[in-house]
Amino acid sequence: MNPRFRSFARVIRVSAPIIALSLLPAAAQSPTANPKAVLASQLQAAGSNPILKAMVEEMDRSKSQLQMEDIARPYYIEYRVSDIDQYGSDAAFGSIRSRSRVRVRIVRAVVRVGDYKQDSYFGRGMGTVAGVPIGDDVMALRHALWLATDEAYKAAGEALAEKQAMLKQFSAPLTPVDDFARSEPLQSTAASARLDVNESKTEHALCAASALYKDDPDLQVLTATAQFTATTEYFVNSEGSVTSQGRTRYLVSLNGMTQAKDGMILERSPYTLTGTASEIPTEEKILNDTRQMMATLKALREAPIVEEEYRGPVLISPDAADDVVATLLGENILGRKPAPGRSGRTVGQFASSYKSRVLPPFVVVTDDPTRTQASHMTLTGSYTFDDEAVRAREVTVVDKGQLVNFLTSRQPIEDFPASNGHGRASGGAPPLPYYSVLELKGTESSSPEDLKQRLIQMCKDQGKEYGYRIETLGGLNSPRLLYKVWVKDGHEELVRGALLGELDIRGMRNDLIAVGNDPLASNRLVNLPASVISPSLLFDELEVRRDDRPKAKLPEYPAPPITGGMTRAAGAQ
Repeated sequence: MNPRFRSFARVIRVSAPIIALSLLPAAAQSPTANPKAVLASQLQAAGSNPILKAMVEEMDRSKSQLQMEDIARPYYIEYRVSDIDQYGSDAAFGSIRSRSRVRVRIVRAVVRVGDYKQDSYFGRGMGTVAGVPIGDDVMALRHALWLATDEAYKAAGEALAEKQAMLKQFSAPLTPVDDFARSEPLQSTAASARLDVNESKTEHALCAASALYKDDPDLQVLTATAQFTATTEYFVNSEGSVTSQGRTRYLVSLNGMTQAKDGMILERSPYTLTGTASEIPTEEKILNDTRQMMATLKALREAPIVEEEYRGPVLISPDAADDVVATLLGENILGRKPAPGRSGRTVGQFASSYKSRVLPPFVVVTDDPTRTQASHMTLTGSYTFDDEAVRAREVTVVDKGQLVNFLTSRQPIEDFPASNGHGRASGGAPPLPYYSVLELKGTESSSPEDLKQRLIQMCKDQGKEYGYRIETLGGLNSPRLLYKVWVKDGHEELVRGALLGELDIRGMRNDLIAVGNDPLASNRLVNLPASVISPSLLFDELEVRRDDRPKAKLPEYPAPPITGGMTRAAGAQ
């Protein structure tokens, strides 16, 4: 299997149970809840689905019977089963070099001992991960859930003791924030996700695209990859929630690499990530995208190296702006609880910025998981409820430049005692706050042409011959398509070999002076489905400097001839 494809086939084993399920009656949910009514409601929500039925039945048994002599009875239990079907294929130099089809189910069982204020969700007590049969045998599924529950319960008892011992080392009391937020039970089920794959058609397109390497003898790498994934998440907890939701992601990506005459490595890696099979690019579109990528690589080979240093106005186009917003904002607006003893409301660069200005006053940032469409495509980051069975809702994170919210899960942080529907998890991983459909917009905006003219005018006022426009990034500080914008006539010249400086949180707050009216949506290549929408961003001052790192060596001898006679076989006469 190609290592570039994520494999979900690894199964984490759990040890054999060393305790039996006792017959002591208990209810893990609210003491006022009627266990029989909760069970009836959950079974009704599960319907005929064998996975949900097994989860509900085993949950009811665990709630009423799970007890160990020296461990307190659980106050909360949850099961999350991820059913994943993934197809992948990869082509290089006109031929398929790998293909795979993986089907796996993974359960994460969490048992919490203690109470909502202080519990065992710490270290090994954060849950047990195990493989689950992919068939529909309810008893087989329940057996796997039983093993995972037993392991999680034993780990919870140990984790609570370790946590309480660790907390005793702090002389001053910690900020009084609960370990777990209460949430109303949610019951909502939907059809399972199904892949819609025409393997032969897909692989023909990938081969055709990668065969275009013959059109450019200086191209060293040209690959085309497809990775299609259908995931259905099933969730049941002891509070009464029963949910299931499915999503599909269809990724087609290209990768090209060449070298300039001075040895500088030049790369491009465009991709299309969609949420429905109908949006998969046609073979003609894939071929056109490949030719366009190859043309830019050829242009980069012939482009001059950037000047040694520049400090001044820079215009970042929407494609690159999406990367900036995802990296600088998306990773810092997450309400993740710091480790005990650590200062700050959360982790990240906005840990102490609540109700402070973090962006210019004309900027608003929202995250709306209920938004399903933008830029004429399906947004893969959208969802109806999160992975902790909390309904999704739009959250204004930054209002008029001020940080007014964090994205939160059911793990509270200071000033945010409840979830706002952003507890998210990939298969087998614990839920954490994460963005879904993140959008930056301005209360005032300008057309791309007006922003370019403003860039030119600022350069003219500063006595500069040119400014810069960034089309795409290969990393936050690494422009891949960077253009000089000449003041005298506005024409653009491609340059290579640049690094960006000062493009950080401080620069976003102090140097961003205008945004465009040209928002572009992109579905992100991250572990969790996520989307970002951003217009062009104009900065009055950023640093652009030459990348002076050592260049790679060119190949010692030329590639095999693309055309010509057949190589003579050994022993041929």
